[in-house]
Amino acid sequence: MMTIEEFGRALRARKTTSEQIANECLRRIEADNPRLNAFILVMADEARAQARELDRELAAGKDRGPLHGVPISIKDLFDIRGTATTAASRVREGHVADRDATAIARLRQAGAVFIGKTNLHEFAFGTTNEDSAFGPARNPIDPARSPGGSSGGSAASLAAGMALATMGTCTGGSIRIPAAACGTVGLKPTLGEIPTDGIVPLSRTMDHAGPLTQTVGDAALVYEALIGEPRKTPPAPVPVRGLRFGVPRKYFCDLLDEEVRARFEEALERLRAAGVTLDDIEIRNAADLGTIYLHLVLADAAAYHAATLESMPEKYQKNVRLRLEMGRYVLAEDYVRALAGREILRREVDAALGAHDALILPTLPIPAPLIGADTVQIAGKAEPVRNVMLRLTQLFNVTGHPAIALPSGRTNAGLPCSVQLVGNRMATDALLRVALACEPHISRP
Repeated sequence: MMTIEEFGRALRARKTTSEQIANECLRRIEADNPRLNAFILVMADEARAQARELDRELAAGKDRGPLHGVPISIKDLFDIRGTATTAASRVREGHVADRDATAIARLRQAGAVFIGKTNLHEFAFGTTNEDSAFGPARNPIDPARSPGGSSGGSAASLAAGMALATMGTCTGGSIRIPAAACGTVGLKPTLGEIPTDGIVPLSRTMDHAGPLTQTVGDAALVYEALIGEPRKTPPAPVPVRGLRFGVPRKYFCDLLDEEVRARFEEALERLRAAGVTLDDIEIRNAADLGTIYLHLVLADAAAYHAATLESMPEKYQKNVRLRLEMGRYVLAEDYVRALAGREILRREVDAALGAHDALILPTLPIPAPLIGADTVQIAGKAEPVRNVMLRLTQLFNVTGHPAIALPSGRTNAGLPCSVQLVGNRMATDALLRVALACEPHISRP
């Protein structure tokens, strides 16, 4: 499937139309969704009508910008007016949104075509996409494997060519984890930069919204529309020579699949050869991250779900309900300690970035795991899949720093590996410029 930039050039050269590309996406959905289960709802009639109207607008001289006529899939946490928002749960049966989420309204204004709503881990509370009322989404590269989560259906839809871009949410890594598992780019902007009203929350203190795309340039185009400042072209990359990156090896490289480690080190060598300076650094309290994250996310989620946990507990997926029940037992003093720990970690990441253009680390410690696997072998030891998948991404949800996942090659079995770049808070645009510069040296098919 062509990129957003390629489609835009072809559209304006009258070599294709929005309706044609929407129909191609719908054809692929019809062919592959029974196997991949990426979509909860396919909005075929609405997408065709949107595309035809946008083609008429362009013919009349109205060009909405880079996303004009671009088919985008939407994680089924976002409200689209007149459409159910299921959050992949029977708890929300009968819900129909009466207005667009702000992010959706901005995409609509920018000319996006909504091709459908994608599958996810129920209420975004998981990393594998297995616990969904609609069944698990599957990885297009190997359908026996997870596409990552919670935005697994979104990543699968993009990797399978069912959309030119997709929207996800990220509370502990739910954009970057599926991007890594499916071999796409995934951008988590700075906390609060993209409004989350009209999006079913997991943790209001850590929820982010952002795009998954085929390239960094495409991610930049969607990001600009989401913040309400669309531009005609992606930002220009900074010169790669002279960039300085911090490499937080302690904790973040302690527990890696050997092929993931190899692809990461190879990416570092390519960057070094291109003129990037790499400094080993340490985020001193990173080992406390799991406890801080869990006390925040469990309590926040339990508070949001308190009423329905009482009135309809049987409608939740078992594993999700158990996590929500755990949140009821987080003590207030533990929550306050976690907030204090969050500030310590935020200052440590700020300090690590003080002398660097970005931090660089792997995105996912393992290749996409098999669906149903509870543990994964790393260095001869069985590790819990969920904990391992969250290990490298959740820090930057806790601290709110922008982060982007880029594909960095594949294992011998053909499974994607990924590198993560992290930038300064409120400097997502600067991070995108760095990522654009590094993409040719990091990304491998």
